[in-house]
Amino acid sequence: MGRGLWFGINSYYTLAVEKINGEPVTGEMIDRWVDEAARGYDVGELRKRGRKPVGEGPGQVVPVRIDETLLEALASRAAADHVSRSEAIRAAIRAYVA
Repeated sequence: MGRGLWFGINSYYTLAVEKINGEPVTGEMIDRWVDEAARGYDVGELRKRGRKPVGEGPGQVVPVRIDETLLEALASRAAADHVSRSEAIRAAIRAYVA
């Protein structure tokens, strides 16, 4: 297999090169990250992983069937209030049980 074929347009590198925010990761970027890691991290400043809590304790997924008309109304109200559908549903449930 010739070099031109292996490193052509459809090579592994061109199809699978790692990117961050659409920009290819360079050796210089990796060197900076290695230097940063070698200096160590303050655990308190690291970004927390996982979903943000939505109340007290971990959340639980509760599947609910909603007809198309109600779902459209929910989507419209959530958009008007600049919240997610999930947050609109949680707000409605909080008002209902209060």
